[in-house]
Amino acid sequence: MAHTKPRVTIEYCTQCRWLLRAGWMAQELLSSFTDELGEVALIPSSGGVFRVCVDAEQVWERKADGGFPEIAVLKQRVRNIVAPQRDLGHIDDKH
Repeated sequence: MAHTKPRVTIEYCTQCRWLLRAGWMAQELLSSFTDELGEVALIPSSGGVFRVCVDAEQVWERKADGGFPEIAVLKQRVRNIVAPQRDLGHIDDKH
């Protein structure tokens, strides 16, 4: 049986017009984790939600984590799940 690569979901509020932010974060994750991710899905929602999950594990939630993630922090949290041994270079040096 083939190992399936992790799926990242970005659930965003359409009422708040956060599609561009969600799309940009999806692009950044796909660029950084070219070989590690199987999919990044954008999920339209409402009620001010902005949530990022890797498979079933939540890595960022706007209300719980206090706003939107810096892209470096989001990449580190995703990396810690999909490729914990991987060095993110300058991103790891700054944080």
